[in-house]
Amino acid sequence: MQNITSETTVGELVKDVPARSRIFDNLRIDYCCGGKKTLAEACQAKGLDTATIIAMLDAIGDGVGSALPDADKMTLGELCDYIQTVHHGYIRKELPRLDFMTRKVAAVHGEHEPRLLQIRQLFQLFLEKITEHTKQEDEEVFPAIRALEKASAEDSRKALPELLKKLEHEHDNTGAALEKFKELTDSYTPPEWACNTFRALYDALSELERETHQHIHKENNVLFPKVRALAAA
Repeated sequence: MQNITSETTVGELVKDVPARSRIFDNLRIDYCCGGKKTLAEACQAKGLDTATIIAMLDAIGDGVGSALPDADKMTLGELCDYIQTVHHGYIRKELPRLDFMTRKVAAVHGEHEPRLLQIRQLFQLFLEKITEHTKQEDEEVFPAIRALEKASAEDSRKALPELLKKLEHEHDNTGAALEKFKELTDSYTPPEWACNTFRALYDALSELERETHQHIHKENNVLFPKVRALAAA
């Protein structure tokens, strides 16, 4: 486990000890799309004392949060398999439920709370984009990464850097959509009069943010840097 300094990037910190993501989630520090920021930069943006946050992060040892996988110890193929099974599996299972809930809650309560109509429109675009994104990863990018790892495809070595740049740009757009969800829902806080479906929707959107942060972190800060290093070797 590396020593933490104010110049360590937040992505490296979570890569080193995945359980640290829980602290960053609680502090609303972006460790996926914003993973290249130093801890000092991230703390300054949130008005937090860097020394205090370092102490909090230091308190988490290797044994804490063992339920979170250590993506950095996986091979490229293993990490691709994990992302497809766990994170893409979550998208296939959960997003149809969210599609139903955003439509239902907007239809029933949209007149009383107009932001629900905005949430519905934003989710429709989010669903379309993330479905296209994961399809390209499953059918094109991850097979190319596996081929590169086995040194069986020179074409993969040439094509992957540009593909990864495109995916990272799409990750940035995904992160912006998640921020908009949080803004429109008052940080996923339903009003007192909200029905159970309304409350379940906000809870599901909160989980979508947490899950997507873990997903993007594993790609932006672990998988993609390793692929770039191998492609350049």
